[in-house]
Amino acid sequence: MEEDTDFRIRFSSLCFVTDHVGFCGTIKSSPSDFVVIEIDEQGQLVNTAPSKLISKVLPEPNNFAKKTKLDLQNLSFEEGSNQEVSIFAGCSGADQYHQSGSEREDTISDGTSKGEEETVDDLGTLLDEKTNELLNHFACDIKEKWNSKTELIGSSPEFSLGRILDKNQRAILHSAIRQKFPFLITVGKNSEIVVKPNLEYKELCHLVSEEEAFDFFKYLDAKKENSKFTFKPDTNKDHRKAVHHFVNKKFGNLVETKSFPELNYSAGNPNVAITVRFREKTHKHRKRSLFEYQDRKVIYTAFTLRKENLEMFEAVGFLAMKLGVIPSDFSYAGLKDKKAVTYQAMVVRKVTPERLKNIEKEIEKKRMNVFNIRSIDDSLRLGQLKGNHFDIVIRNLKNQINDSANLKDRILEAIENVKNKGFVNYYGPQRFGMGRKVHTDQIGLALLKSEMVEAVKLFLTPEDLDDPVNRAKKYFLQTEDAKGTLSLMPEFKVRERALLESLHRFGMTEEGCIQAWFSFPHSMRIFYVHAYSSKIWNEAVSYRLGTYGSRVVEGDLVCLGEDVDDEHFPNNKVHLVTEEEESANTYAIHQVVLPVLGYNIQYPKNKVGQWYQEILSRDGLQTCRFKVPTLKLNVPGCYRQILKCPHNVSYQLKEEHDTDVKMEGSHIDEATLSLLISFDLDASCYATVCLREIMKHDF
Repeated sequence: MEEDTDFRIRFSSLCFVTDHVGFCGTIKSSPSDFVVIEIDEQGQLVNTAPSKLISKVLPEPNNFAKKTKLDLQNLSFEEGSNQEVSIFAGCSGADQYHQSGSEREDTISDGTSKGEEETVDDLGTLLDEKTNELLNHFACDIKEKWNSKTELIGSSPEFSLGRILDKNQRAILHSAIRQKFPFLITVGKNSEIVVKPNLEYKELCHLVSEEEAFDFFKYLDAKKENSKFTFKPDTNKDHRKAVHHFVNKKFGNLVETKSFPELNYSAGNPNVAITVRFREKTHKHRKRSLFEYQDRKVIYTAFTLRKENLEMFEAVGFLAMKLGVIPSDFSYAGLKDKKAVTYQAMVVRKVTPERLKNIEKEIEKKRMNVFNIRSIDDSLRLGQLKGNHFDIVIRNLKNQINDSANLKDRILEAIENVKNKGFVNYYGPQRFGMGRKVHTDQIGLALLKSEMVEAVKLFLTPEDLDDPVNRAKKYFLQTEDAKGTLSLMPEFKVRERALLESLHRFGMTEEGCIQAWFSFPHSMRIFYVHAYSSKIWNEAVSYRLGTYGSRVVEGDLVCLGEDVDDEHFPNNKVHLVTEEEESANTYAIHQVVLPVLGYNIQYPKNKVGQWYQEILSRDGLQTCRFKVPTLKLNVPGCYRQILKCPHNVSYQLKEEHDTDVKMEGSHIDEATLSLLISFDLDASCYATVCLREIMKHDF
């Protein structure tokens, strides 16, 4: 296919650092031929007994989607007063759902305090008459558009109340507006209060009556201990399922839902009501004692994940679905190959060890296993590992074309050469989506340029295959019909479905696509940006070696630290080579580093530095600060050594006697040879790249 050719061209242009001839062979004939075992920070393989507890916690970065959800969960709707009727009188259907709220007061809570009722009057005293009137017009305009089924065109409309310097006044205003207008939300921006439509309210109105939506959001804000809210009884099971799904998806960390049949129901067609109640303790916001804080500490469960022939993000999505959490609740030290058997450490939040053990049988069907399950204090962070151990089988060994030397000698020469001299530390092809029409670095470039719609289209670009996934993607690019595409997209495509659900909710606009990207955890969003930086680094090291070879020249960057085995060393460990140091051969090539793009790196002061600037201009990033605020992405950059060496290398040649090969002299042994090779690599190094240097063969 065209995309495969493009990919082969990209990787065949990469350099080699050794000069042996190499040999040919086949890797990854099956997943079991490529075993990857993570090495933790204590140097222990994670498929053995667990090592010491993980030491540091990386705070979960906030994102806009989560912030929106929190705003909704903290709405301050309380049981209203009679004044609400006059406020809503200008908006269609207001009297109807206000009345329902009064009738159902006993279900929601036992009423509100006098102080809560008085808050409703605060708008008249806190806002001047004109602003108050404009706010009412804005609210009614939103309701009229919704009631007339008119879609809000472009980005979500906003109404600013201006800057309110007094913090207490801002808090009262937030509360008062949300009490009077449950279909609106308020957002604070540098002392300014901005009012927007409450899209969750609108979405719920598609499932239940507006009076029920009104009452439900007031119930959420009341947070009355031991209170419950009950939707109207419903005989339609599919409809009830949709309501369950909505409430749990939007507010699942705050409330839980259960269905109860009405008394005296008919067995054939039961009338069932959905009851909502707060999860234990989550509605309390008073100051807690130290004992209570320790009692409510977040649960972390560590485990080792074994997966076979499964993409890591797909594995995390499936685990999240089975455990009732979201993918960002999982943390891990690094990504692992798809077509392989891999072992890696993971930590999941809000899940007990017992609960994780309960799904062991279910996940075996997806070629996954979990073991070494235990409680732990913290999450993992990317890069929190020493490296990876590899056990690899290379089959169908043979000489390079026109090479008549002894094959075993060639193999021995190649392995010893790379053991001693190392390999060019390229990012491997799997980082970019090998063999796909759209590579991950292309999506990352679009995100860096804030081309959100283009990035979504690239992500959903189909391959030239006729299967359900690619038929669904093709349908979307032709129609941009997210809802229709969801009905076609298989359930196991967790990422694609999450993106499509957001697009269905927010629309295929620039703002809608921003929200859609927030359906991915932060680690996945930044993965695409890192893929672009990795591609440029690969091109940079090829240019560096092609221009200067193995000499360390003036303007090069070198690492001054000893035993550097990762990319995260500080700027003060990076030194710019001087003319005198070049002349004195002060540094060796294995000390040379190149920057991985970001806002906190320096560039070489030679032709390589000029090359970086030309490439950034070529890609339209000459003014890029490597921050994407709309997606909460900050890319500081880092430095990567241009050469690496494998450690603890061992190997064994094995003859395949079960292969049907004609007996034609001494070449029978060579034709059926397989190589079993094991080695360790530092974190962020790629076994396929090491093998490429050994074999002088592109995969």
